[in-house]
Amino acid sequence: MTLNADVPEVLWRPEPEQVADTKIEAFRRWLRAHHDVDLADYQDLWHYSVEHVPQFWAAVAEFLEVRWHDRPRAVLSGAMPSAKWFEGSTLNYAEHSLSPGVAGAAKADDELAVLFHREDGLTEQLTFGELRAQVAAARAALVALGVGKGDRVVALAPNCPQTLIAFLATAALGAIWSSCSPDFGIRATSDRFTQIGPKVLVAVNGYAYNGRSFDVRGTVRQLQEQIPSLEATVLVNYVGEGTIEGTLDWAELLAEHRGAELAYEPVDFAHPLWVLYSSGTTGLPKGIVQGHGGIVVEHLKALSLQSGLGPGDRFFWFTTTGWMMWNFLVSGLTVGATIVLFDGSPGHPDLNVLWRLAEQHRISYFGTSAPFIQSCLKAGLKPAAGHDLSALRALGSTGAPLSVEGFRWIADEIGRSVQICSVSGGTDLCAAFVAAAPDVPVWLGELSCPALGAALAAFDEKGEPVIEEVGELVITEPMPSMPVFFWNDPDGSRLREAYFEMYPGVWRHGDWIKITRRGSAVIYGRSDSTLNRGGVRMGTAEFYRVVEGFDEVADSLVVDTSAVGNEDGQLLCFLVLADGAALADIEPGLRKELRGALSPRHVPDRFVVVAEIPRTLNGKKCEVPVKKILSGVAPERAVSRDALANPAALTPFVELAVE
Repeated sequence: MTLNADVPEVLWRPEPEQVADTKIEAFRRWLRAHHDVDLADYQDLWHYSVEHVPQFWAAVAEFLEVRWHDRPRAVLSGAMPSAKWFEGSTLNYAEHSLSPGVAGAAKADDELAVLFHREDGLTEQLTFGELRAQVAAARAALVALGVGKGDRVVALAPNCPQTLIAFLATAALGAIWSSCSPDFGIRATSDRFTQIGPKVLVAVNGYAYNGRSFDVRGTVRQLQEQIPSLEATVLVNYVGEGTIEGTLDWAELLAEHRGAELAYEPVDFAHPLWVLYSSGTTGLPKGIVQGHGGIVVEHLKALSLQSGLGPGDRFFWFTTTGWMMWNFLVSGLTVGATIVLFDGSPGHPDLNVLWRLAEQHRISYFGTSAPFIQSCLKAGLKPAAGHDLSALRALGSTGAPLSVEGFRWIADEIGRSVQICSVSGGTDLCAAFVAAAPDVPVWLGELSCPALGAALAAFDEKGEPVIEEVGELVITEPMPSMPVFFWNDPDGSRLREAYFEMYPGVWRHGDWIKITRRGSAVIYGRSDSTLNRGGVRMGTAEFYRVVEGFDEVADSLVVDTSAVGNEDGQLLCFLVLADGAALADIEPGLRKELRGALSPRHVPDRFVVVAEIPRTLNGKKCEVPVKKILSGVAPERAVSRDALANPAALTPFVELAVE
């Protein structure tokens, strides 16, 4: 479908003097001086990055001072899905996080590396010198526990310094890391960890959230029973005083190895760094393995060039350890930024808690999710009016499409001088495909640009690229942080099926996207949950923008049951209403607004009020599982309840399916 191509309002535009001081402009000058490549602006640089793929990534590695132990024989060989990057090279991710010199960052002993806040008031800070010392002690402790290159270390732990230290110690050894947030249930955690056979489990005894303390020792004990490969469990006394018999105390273990030497195991470029996981809503979560080298070069590029982060910056993203944004956040250390870790509820004691954090620590890059922005908007928050946010230059948003109203709220209530960095990517690469850049404007409702090195396109039904039309989001050239493999997928068949089945040799991501003539983009939601009414396809994000624009609607879920082969299917809209709101009062207005904003075909057959919308552990709406349930698929086949943050929320949908 073709959409209106009118140019929207520009909410932010960089001043020329701002661009002159950016790392991305320094990179263009360096390319001109060292490689005789003359690129005038971001669009030129992006075209170069996807048309001269090996040359671009080799330049990124050189300019941002990747630390090779053995230098690569070649930058890129082969094509997707079998592309090989920087073959023959060895390096170590942790060395890039902790050693001076990478991306021009000094990381001196007295420079601040980590600021930590827990919602109950616990705080901590670490300099780079202190962080290096603790990582060295943790590394020595892991060695004493028999951990070596290729072994797995897993953590049931929150976004706190101990988790960061355990991860960097694991990476320094060339061992493989994986983490879950402590609010994950036993089944969800076990489904992830058991399949990778970890040797050591690092766990907290409890956690704090929304004004309450939660004891997770029972989950830890069950994990010990369910993971036969475990040889040791290290317990962090994090909330309260509860311990577990037979576990090792984290603080005592580090004290025992205080003063240990910090060393880094050189590993192949593609050697596994960590295992991330798919949502697991319809089966066992896929173990997505990314390599040391791919993450190093991708995150250096994304943080330094794309995000403009470096020494002196305070980098924050609200995340848990079960979301890829935690992995991205902690990579802020590679470019010498101070990373700000927060553990707790973003709404306790109120929605201003993160804005107070931004004021207190003079955060320069504040990252969050689109639903959090929507919550602040609906609550009528005016953060800049009540907090000094003068240090803030960029606000990142991901996890769901940011609504037009969300863009306007940021501009009006945070400040017109703050760059809105709405980005979209995936766990699959631990990176963004569509991003922002310090030298590209922000247009209302749009993601500013394709990420450097991401050969982004929208494909129509014939597999042809289209502009100013909605199509399948695809990547046509390889990227270094693409999975090196899926765990327990020896022949690569599951990986090929996940990304390369629809368009051989081309990565299909599963999102609907429109790319504009300016190079900006709009994401319309998952392509497998498209609303297909009378042959007119529309992404769910467009629907949510209208429905959730009503103050009376707290949350919503839209499902088109006709889109799964049922010609008599219905368009159903499920609503969570704000306190005091009644469906009878708002339904006429909803129908009128949807008819005018979308089309008569996209007015739901029924509105149904529910208590809550089912979401995954990472907060994504469960559109496809609900669609399957309503179309007659048995609930146990449609979704794994253990992959949901609120499994009880499925009940009304299951009941509706049998009416």
